[in-house]
Amino acid sequence: MAADKSRFVVSADWLQSELGAKNLRILDASFYLPAQKRDADAEYASGHIPGAIRFDQDKIADHSTNLPHMVPSPEFFAAEVGKLGISENDRIVIYDGPGLFASPRVWWLFHIVMGAPNVFVLDGGLDGWKAEGRPLETATPAFAPATFKPKFNASRVVSLDEMREIVDNRSRQIADARSAGRFAATEPEPREGMRSGHMPGARSLPSGVFATNGKFKSLPELRETIEKAGIDLEKPVVTTCGSGITAAIITLALESLGHGDNKLYDGSWSEWGSREDTLIVTGQD
Repeated sequence: MAADKSRFVVSADWLQSELGAKNLRILDASFYLPAQKRDADAEYASGHIPGAIRFDQDKIADHSTNLPHMVPSPEFFAAEVGKLGISENDRIVIYDGPGLFASPRVWWLFHIVMGAPNVFVLDGGLDGWKAEGRPLETATPAFAPATFKPKFNASRVVSLDEMREIVDNRSRQIADARSAGRFAATEPEPREGMRSGHMPGARSLPSGVFATNGKFKSLPELRETIEKAGIDLEKPVVTTCGSGITAAIITLALESLGHGDNKLYDGSWSEWGSREDTLIVTGQD
């Protein structure tokens, strides 16, 4: 990639040249909200990048909670990805359909939370890959089971109690990846039973501002985007969104800029907005 691009992002040219490499694992991490009217499993079955494994974020998750796709235990995660033939030392490339929607969450899960060192996001996603006429396959690849040894970093995952403390004490800047309308409570939440608005002190940083045509912005553009939203890159940050998926896009941008003092609120608005005892404000500020 160009020198001014994230070190965590790889190009379609690079990935195509590496197809079939022994220590390469490609994950289709596509995930869609009902409003997007796309079926991730059906799209995978109809054609995916050769060698790509389907990674379902709702299956490899914590099933002891009613919140969606919460971070699983390291033991469960290791067992499930081991069955898929993935070890922690593989080069792991993750993609989704649009290019920068759900894939950063899986990058965050593998790299930041579970400690795999060589994890990347495909610039442009599957939509870009298809638009450029690159190869696809419909066969489901099968790899020999592997051992994945996680280096679990629980400190990067924020719980409800910790999020309450952050809101009360303003100990971290809060970057909210939901749309500006959901942030301000001028448009409803897509999930029923949710109050609208945002956490006191949060800044609006919609996930869509980080990419152009599914491709991650350059490092200078990422810096400008984040600072324009009122986030100080010299201070700690917690990222949040609707259900913990697109918050990782902000995390990816922060890490790309060398900002390591960031955490992700896993329950996000699915948890905060569904409760009656959490502080919520409306409007743009």
